[in-house]
Amino acid sequence: MTASSHKLWRFHGGVKLPDHKAESTTEPVAAAPLPQRLILPLRQHIGEAAVPVVKRGEHVKKGQLIARSDTYVGAHLHAPTSGRIALVGDQPVPHPSGLSAPCIVIEADGEDDWGDSRMPPIEDYRNIDPVKLRNRVRDAGIVGLGGAAFPSAVKLNPRPHQKIDTLVINGAECEPYITCDDMLMRTQAEAVIAGMHLVRRALKPERCLIGIEDNKPEAIRAMTEALGGEERDNIRIVAIPSIYPTGGERQLVRVLTGREVPSEGLPADVGVVCHNVGTLAAIYRAVVLGEPLISRLVTVTGSGVSRPRNLQVYLGTPVADLIALAGGYTDDVERLIMGGPMMGFALASDAVPIIKGGNCIIAARAADVERPGPVMPCIRCGECVKACPAGLLPQQLYWFSRARDFDKAQEYSLFDCIECGCCAHVCPSNIPLVQYYRFAKNEIWSQERERRQAEAAKQRHELRRERLEREEREKAERMKRKQAAAAQQTATAADGGEDPKQAVIRAALARAQARKAGQATQDTTAAAPVSENDDENR
Repeated sequence: MTASSHKLWRFHGGVKLPDHKAESTTEPVAAAPLPQRLILPLRQHIGEAAVPVVKRGEHVKKGQLIARSDTYVGAHLHAPTSGRIALVGDQPVPHPSGLSAPCIVIEADGEDDWGDSRMPPIEDYRNIDPVKLRNRVRDAGIVGLGGAAFPSAVKLNPRPHQKIDTLVINGAECEPYITCDDMLMRTQAEAVIAGMHLVRRALKPERCLIGIEDNKPEAIRAMTEALGGEERDNIRIVAIPSIYPTGGERQLVRVLTGREVPSEGLPADVGVVCHNVGTLAAIYRAVVLGEPLISRLVTVTGSGVSRPRNLQVYLGTPVADLIALAGGYTDDVERLIMGGPMMGFALASDAVPIIKGGNCIIAARAADVERPGPVMPCIRCGECVKACPAGLLPQQLYWFSRARDFDKAQEYSLFDCIECGCCAHVCPSNIPLVQYYRFAKNEIWSQERERRQAEAAKQRHELRRERLEREEREKAERMKRKQAAAAQQTATAADGGEDPKQAVIRAALARAQARKAGQATQDTTAAAPVSENDDENR
């Protein structure tokens, strides 16, 4: 069974890569056992980190909220199992820096007990109110499971001026080695389709396009059977060419609709919302089963493990546990990578945990790790320009980033770079182009933070200066009124034949006596006994 015919467009650039998919798809999906300790970083999504709502020593149930995010672009964090909070503090996390970050560590009690923490299933989910769906997705802490980890509830709430006419389902999975979405569609196609119908209910698009790369015939077949045909109710399954990075959001929108997402814009600006197939399955489980996002499918692969496979994993499981479930390391393991070989990053240790966006672990042997030759000067060949899927000028961005001319780099749309690595892949001079772009972006973000801090400090200084000036003016006005009153008293005394100095002294004494009499009255009132028959005390 093949996908429906559909007009396809071509995005600029891209490269054809060996897919290395078959290694991890020969075995069925297996459930990873519950580990003894789960390490849950508080930042697992784009946006502000979640704030802990539990303390060390507290016992939690499976699915219980343990950290919440009240920002619009944020996601809650839930306990993947029942157990005791062993630590709320810094732990090594999966990040290119290899540094530690705030985490919640749970010691599992082995019971895997939900208690009362499971969210109540929504029975009439086929007619669910869009607002109720968004709230459930937010309450479940669901983010994009394709790797970007953007909070999914935000995508279900387009702005009033954004008319969404097309829902794009991303089943491309274009990076080499990664097969978790492929296996998800093979084994849980019904959940993906049900999740898609829920999202359709919220967005009310005119059509839905499910894009799956043509190197996944089993997934296409399973999704077609779950849908009930290649095309049904304005839903169409489309086989797309396996060219990297077709799975990028902008590139997939271009391939399926022919629309170009504007620079620094979003797909919603051109009437499109895009969701990953794993995200849809998570939405289905949250609505129908009442389960927050506490586990995900992870590909463990590469020639550095004995038994490449896909595992359903509790979030927070240490990578070392997954390596053991994949048969352990083989000889000559050179590098451990989270994500794909193009956009992933090397891990400093296998003690770090699986997070919401962690779709793949690659154990690579020395023979598999491409060792680029020495970095040589740019020869202006233009190969990077031909390969860039974002239609940028990588060569110019490289020069501006290297020269720290960040204004020029932004003029050349630096932030439209998706860091896919196509430019560096084809560069004959072995220039690590993406690293320069990341450096420039981080510097610009740092300067922007400093600018905002300086602006806030300036505003605080201006407000303090205005307050001091206002207090000085008020003080001067009070003094002026006091002097005017004294002058008036002097003039009145002079008209009555009284000595002006004596009049001023008499007025001051009168004011002092009045204040003293008022204070005495207050003291007497405060000390007066309360009568039991006092009407005010009844």
